[in-house]
Amino acid sequence: MATLLYRLGRFSFRRRRTMGLLWVVVLALFGVGAATLSGPTSDAFSIPGTESSRALTVLAEKFGSGSDGASAKVVFAVDGDTKLTGAAQKAAIEKAVAAIRSAPQVTAVADPFTAKTISADAQTAYATVSYSVDATAVTDAARTGLLAAGRTAESAGIQVEFSGEMLATSSGGHSSEGVGIAIAALVLVMTFGALVAAGLPLLTALIGVGLGMAGIQIATGFFDLSSSTSALATMLGLAVGIDYALFIVSRYRHELAQGRSGEEAAGRAVGTAGSAVVFAGLTVIIALAALSVTGIPFLTAMGLAAAGTVAIAVVITLTLTPALLGFAGRKVLAKKDRAAMRPPTGKMAFGERWARIVLKNRVAALVLSLGVLTVAALPALDLHLALPDDSTAAPDTTQRKAYDLLAEGFGAGFNGPLIVVAENTTSSSAAAAQKTISGLDDVVMVTAPTMNKAGDTALLTVIPKSGATDQATQDLVTAIRDLTVPGADLAVTGTTAINIDVTQKITKALVPYLAIVVGLAFILLMLVFRSILVPLKATLGFLVSVAATFGAVVFVFQQGHLAGLIGVSSTGPIISLMPIFLIGILFGLAMDYEVFLVTRTREEYVHGAAPNDAVISGMKHGARVVTAAALIMMSVFAGFILADDTIIKTLGFALAFGVAVDAFLVRMTIVPAVLSLFGKAAWWLPTWLNKFLPNIDVEGEGLTKNLANTPQEKELVGSAA
Repeated sequence: MATLLYRLGRFSFRRRRTMGLLWVVVLALFGVGAATLSGPTSDAFSIPGTESSRALTVLAEKFGSGSDGASAKVVFAVDGDTKLTGAAQKAAIEKAVAAIRSAPQVTAVADPFTAKTISADAQTAYATVSYSVDATAVTDAARTGLLAAGRTAESAGIQVEFSGEMLATSSGGHSSEGVGIAIAALVLVMTFGALVAAGLPLLTALIGVGLGMAGIQIATGFFDLSSSTSALATMLGLAVGIDYALFIVSRYRHELAQGRSGEEAAGRAVGTAGSAVVFAGLTVIIALAALSVTGIPFLTAMGLAAAGTVAIAVVITLTLTPALLGFAGRKVLAKKDRAAMRPPTGKMAFGERWARIVLKNRVAALVLSLGVLTVAALPALDLHLALPDDSTAAPDTTQRKAYDLLAEGFGAGFNGPLIVVAENTTSSSAAAAQKTISGLDDVVMVTAPTMNKAGDTALLTVIPKSGATDQATQDLVTAIRDLTVPGADLAVTGTTAINIDVTQKITKALVPYLAIVVGLAFILLMLVFRSILVPLKATLGFLVSVAATFGAVVFVFQQGHLAGLIGVSSTGPIISLMPIFLIGILFGLAMDYEVFLVTRTREEYVHGAAPNDAVISGMKHGARVVTAAALIMMSVFAGFILADDTIIKTLGFALAFGVAVDAFLVRMTIVPAVLSLFGKAAWWLPTWLNKFLPNIDVEGEGLTKNLANTPQEKELVGSAA
């Protein structure tokens, strides 16, 4: 592989104009496709095959599909001694309802006084607004018209708030991305000491993200993708795009400093560091693509979209980066180094100093690092999962205010009603089901059954006492599903039941997903390092990192400690998507650092260095770049903490923390300590397995031998002597 990538690097460097033009054409084609083929995104959560999903199908078949249009609630509230039933307040609400009826795309509005949707204390009421189109097709004019019409009631001293999926507007998160990019640029300038070298990784990463975003926009025209898909792909695309190019540029600068020509330096950089990029990228892609084994459509789509963006980043790194290096030439070196033909010799590098300290105190370093990670992981024992709803929205949003007002006026369970479908039933059996369900714990009320035209299916609405994400509500759903009512087959659906099913399905999928990801990555790492203990150590180190990250997420986002420092305005259960996404993404990124650091260590060991000397040499050459790469990833991920979207905010924090502990505690402290303790045994591989496994030459040993006899290399060696 190293030889093939060496040739690709030289070709891209030599044919840089052709390569650059090719990528411009690709970017233009993707842009045209995104503009003409894109479709809407959807945040609806459902899993085919679950009871809640099947019940929705029954509803559509038995009661018709007229309920496919979007809906919203307009909440009216007063405080003190004021009542909504007062003459002035009632007139203002009726006027607002009339105005809402005239708003664009509205088909019906349920007047709270007619529909009896007024709280017992007459201080909270709501009007339900129905639309002719689904939530994704509601126009900005319709949304603005609803808000303007509803707020006319404020003239009577009434607080007016709104809720509903159609009110959600996607936050671009551009400020979040900008913060991450700015910090990444600063880290790159400090690492390279040259603006050109710092700019190249940023440029290639932005091109890769642009292509990834365009590809996702094209995909929305053919598949249902979540609105969070593009943010997830942007987050990963920026991080890995910058990091992968960083490794190529760093190795290119090293080869230039050795006195090699630009084309030769580019070939060697892609042939050596490029091999590590390929396998690091493959681990990320495997981890993301493996989300398809969960059997959850929206999770599969998000994983594949992000995997595609990472794949684009790898291809750009191997082809466009050497082409841009061809345009830059020796300008990627700092001015003081451009005239030098060899790297200056001076004080000991930070990576070498750190490695010697760790190896000298390897047992203490190992025990102390594991102790810190264990303490960080302890809060994870209190992990509680649920899907987000308006209760987790920022307190200053109208959706959160509407949620709180409805919960205060009608009870916590009002925001999470359960829809019970009774099939193969009669009106008397449905009434019996109503009575039975009413006797369960945590039930406030059960509406009278609504029969379909055929009279064989009934619909009941159950209002729980507890909130939608409370454990008591989950227990109630289970209790209803376990009921046996003669003459009625009961099924529970609705947003609350769907979210419970999604959470349970994701939780059950964690173990097989982890087994597949770790298993495939173990095989891949065994091919890269030709060792059993090194891949085993890598995967165990990851498990420790992810446990500590779960603990930190629970500590901040669930328990609320230090939440104010990062702008977390409300706490609650951790999003059910978080564990499986975090495992997939963090595993891929953790293996990046494993590959980049340990590949250089193996390269030195293969070339004859003693085990400890190989570790020190690997850290000497790789620690600075890996530190910069980790800081860049942390910056990009931490920037997303500023996002409004709960999923993106939590994921940004989790990944930033996960990268920090994995890069600095696991890969740069625990890994060298363990490799030193293992010694030569770290690189042991059974003879029969060594013969069976293909030799992919990631460390470039074969490439080095082939190039050693070239006239240019002999001349370079001779001049050095």
